[in-house]
Amino acid sequence: MTNEFAKNEKEIIDEYQKKGFKGNYRVENMKLIDSKTKIGYSPEDVTILKEYRFEGMSNPSDMSILYILKTNDGSKGTVLANYSPSSNIETAEFFKEIPEDNYMTN
Repeated sequence: MTNEFAKNEKEIIDEYQKKGFKGNYRVENMKLIDSKTKIGYSPEDVTILKEYRFEGMSNPSDMSILYILKTNDGSKGTVLANYSPSSNIETAEFFKEIPEDNYMTN
């Protein structure tokens, strides 16, 4: 996992968008949904290329992870997942289900 203290989430997302990572996704019913095309991907369809971890400024237990990913059909983009005590656990559960072999960050 990479820690990017010099940059915030938006700056990193902007950098990757310039490199062609234009997809924006959300997790719904254990599927990664492309917000533009509405295509749904199962955990097996997703490869994580890189992760960035961010701790909350006012509360270090509030954390977010920016996932840089590609899908089995060549779509590339980002997901910003919030891991605070009040966050929705469905996103965390989805990313736990991605096969270990699909993590290029290891």
